[in-house]
Amino acid sequence: MIPKKLVLFLIVLLVGVYVFNPFYIVDEVEQAVVLKWGVDPLKTVKDPGLHFKLPWPYHSIIKFEKRLLQYDAQPREIITRDKKTLILDNYARWRIVDPVQLLRTVRDENGAQTRIDDIIYSELRVETASHDQIEIIAQQREGIMRRVTERCNEKAGEYGIEIQDVRIKSADLPKENENSVFQRMVAERERQAKKYRSEGQSEATRIRAEADKESKIIISEAYKTSEILKGEGDSKSIRIYAEAYSKDPDFYSFLRTLEIYRKALNTRTTGVFSTQSELFNLFEGRWFK
Repeated sequence: MIPKKLVLFLIVLLVGVYVFNPFYIVDEVEQAVVLKWGVDPLKTVKDPGLHFKLPWPYHSIIKFEKRLLQYDAQPREIITRDKKTLILDNYARWRIVDPVQLLRTVRDENGAQTRIDDIIYSELRVETASHDQIEIIAQQREGIMRRVTERCNEKAGEYGIEIQDVRIKSADLPKENENSVFQRMVAERERQAKKYRSEGQSEATRIRAEADKESKIIISEAYKTSEILKGEGDSKSIRIYAEAYSKDPDFYSFLRTLEIYRKALNTRTTGVFSTQSELFNLFEGRWFK
């Protein structure tokens, strides 16, 4: 049987542990600051696990995130070097590296977010004021963000904060300027389109003129060649006819007459010949007399 004194001691011990709570747990994603009398920071505990502290209210615990945090700013106006207005929407990734310093300066994460907002907006205004609008939008954004990140991290160090990256999500024009800029863009595109169409029509005219010229040269050369060939053919045929005629004029005339009959006479042809016509000689039987 357990003695009553031991039972009473265990009860008192459990009540004391519950009331004064001398133990605390630090999670893997957390870091804790031990406070003396709830005011004076004593130490930072970053190792996860179960830890011991003196009873409350002598020691108290405040926990902070150890993971990477994100700050997302509201879109705000900035002025560029060429006096253009842009609406920048930016964000940053940061972490708490010195919880004691953060506790002494800005107290908590909300205070840290406010201080980060001031630092980043200030540095963005300084950096963008030294660049033209087109450089911020398209040409040098990477370099701008790198320099802003470096300077913001230097200033945030005094608050126990490390800023790892600052980025621009979007860079838009003010609403009142969008329509005029859009109209200028349309006019510029129409001007370029007219230029391209004019250049295309000029090139098409040149190509057609060259094609017409080449086709005329080709046709002329072909006609010249055909006339030469026809002339040579006619010359050869005349020579062949002359040679054939000179060998036997009567037989040649006889063959030519038969050829004329073959081409001119058929079942639908009626021939009317003079009795003195040479074509009539075959019908009269006078050819070889």
